[in-house]
Amino acid sequence: MRDQEALREHLIRLLDWEDAHVNFNPALSGWPKELRGTKVAGCPHSAWQLLEHLRICQWDILEFSRNPNHVSPSFPGGYWPVDEDPPSDAAWDSSLARFQSDLSEMKRLLADPAVDLLTPIAHGQGQTILREALLVADHNSHHLGQLIMLRRLLGIWS
Repeated sequence: MRDQEALREHLIRLLDWEDAHVNFNPALSGWPKELRGTKVAGCPHSAWQLLEHLRICQWDILEFSRNPNHVSPSFPGGYWPVDEDPPSDAAWDSSLARFQSDLSEMKRLLADPAVDLLTPIAHGQGQTILREALLVADHNSHHLGQLIMLRRLLGIWS
């Protein structure tokens, strides 16, 4: 059981990315309103599209991990917003807050000693909570890197 306690601590820390990556807050805080829907030549997505994609995917993985009745969005369309611009400032702010809330919920799930990280999820196809946590960390890291590159290309990264 001690091994799972150590693994839990490492996974929770991994989800914050501060050891090897910039975490979510610096990557997205202060993004100018007028650039949230801007696409740069050679980059397929705007900041809004990447933020919403991050939020939707993380939410989907979290819900799959804890809810046997969860139905995932259709792939790939259900995981990406069509519009390049956020519909409103409130939608941007809500997406930021929901991402953070779901990340906290994932960490809470990982911290729960009643959750066996290595047992296959009953309603899955061999997936484990460990695998889902690693998937969240990997997927988020990938797209946060894209957001930082987009900020650099837009000239809004110091």
